[in-house]
Amino acid sequence: MSHTSWSSARSCVLASFMAAASVGASLPASALAQAPAALPSAAAAAVRGLPDFTDLVEQVGPSVVNIRTSEKVASRGNASGMDEDMLEFFRRFGVPIPNLPQRPQRPQQPQQPEEEQPRGVGSGFILTQDGYVMTNAHVIEGASEVIVTLTDKREFKAKVIGADKRTDVAVVKIEARGLPAVKVGDVNRLKVGEWVMAIGSPFGLENSVTAGIVSAKQRDTGEYIPFIQTDVAINPGNSGGPLINLRGEVVGINSQIYSRSGGFMGISFAIPMDEAIRVSDQLRVSGRVTRGRIGVQIGAVTKDVAESIGLGKPQGALVSAVEAGSPAEKAGIEAGDVITRYEGKPIEKFGDLPRMVGNTKPGTKSAITVFRRGSARDLSITIAEVEPDEKVQTAAVPGKDEAPKSSSAAAQQLGLGVAELTEAQKKDLKIKGGVRVVTAEGAAARAGLREGDVLLAVANTEITNLKGFEAALAKADKAKPINLLVRRGEWAQYVLIRPAR
Repeated sequence: MSHTSWSSARSCVLASFMAAASVGASLPASALAQAPAALPSAAAAAVRGLPDFTDLVEQVGPSVVNIRTSEKVASRGNASGMDEDMLEFFRRFGVPIPNLPQRPQRPQQPQQPEEEQPRGVGSGFILTQDGYVMTNAHVIEGASEVIVTLTDKREFKAKVIGADKRTDVAVVKIEARGLPAVKVGDVNRLKVGEWVMAIGSPFGLENSVTAGIVSAKQRDTGEYIPFIQTDVAINPGNSGGPLINLRGEVVGINSQIYSRSGGFMGISFAIPMDEAIRVSDQLRVSGRVTRGRIGVQIGAVTKDVAESIGLGKPQGALVSAVEAGSPAEKAGIEAGDVITRYEGKPIEKFGDLPRMVGNTKPGTKSAITVFRRGSARDLSITIAEVEPDEKVQTAAVPGKDEAPKSSSAAAQQLGLGVAELTEAQKKDLKIKGGVRVVTAEGAAARAGLREGDVLLAVANTEITNLKGFEAALAKADKAKPINLLVRRGEWAQYVLIRPAR
């Protein structure tokens, strides 16, 4: 556009503005008073509704620390040729490591002595004025040296007090006094939609501030604790840093992200501070965390299963396996039971049970309620202590010994062929009775049954032998889905067979 055309265009705009002003002058005074006032008022309200994080950064920022770790390794590079920080990111968040061209093989060198090499960078925050610092367990895992850097650039070599992999909480100690400790907030007051802020060292960029809102609470991700989900930007290096509410209180420890690409995608998870403080208190006293256990493997109760067994709504924890000799076995808990209450408190989701039991001191006698074949039963159980790397014993797979088989019309209609269990099979599986599936076709196959499965109950009726199976099946309403309690190896679960119509 030429200078002449720009000038004429500018003149047209000015003329239009003046015309609008002259029209406005002819409007009633009341209209002039109302119309312009609406927009500034709405805009002011919107501005007042947005948080200002500057005071929070000044208040909490000095309490946030940068954590560098190193480890003793032989002087050699990794096969992928990738930066160690990026490798830590891939390991932590479950992202497949890309297949990068490997470096050319060098001639074999004599074994070099181990030397300190940088391992990773994370974040943390000062828990007490005398130098206790909280961070993630995965930040310091495998480190031979931990260096804590304060915002005033002072550096301290930290001593690892303890770390708990199950909750991903760790406590380290630096020799300093009069440090700016954080204020711990009440997680129960935290609301979905509330503004929160994170401070940390993503990719080693110290004291980076990001903000967002709480997306969800009590988010189960298969871990031991119920996470706080946010949309705060969290990246490698933010791990261990604080999640802060608008009152300047720490409500969580930033720990994980969900990502398909390896980058931030708007879903981050923080460890609630009530859980973290419970763990840190034990770490500071004894260097380890003591948890209760009862020796069961559990799963969710689906809506269909809840309705079919008479539970009403999907709640509680479905017991799929009971460890031999465990407190659960001694208390009389069986595979197929649904644990609905612990110490009088309802189990809304199956993930509630491990947390409740875990927070119980070993040796405590606790009350537990199970739902079994249509009725509730109250049991007393003595809590044991969690031991590292415990595994449920695997029972022998039932063999194919010759035994009487069912040929009833009802079983054939469902596509089921079953046989008696031998005494040896009962002993191997540590069960009193049941029948073994020898064929599964049609409706049975569609329900997921297969040869070798053991049926323990049909339509809420416990079965001990072939005769009991056929009697229970004969009484079941064939027009509705039939629930079967099925044992496969060491695991038990409910299966619904829907007869073809």
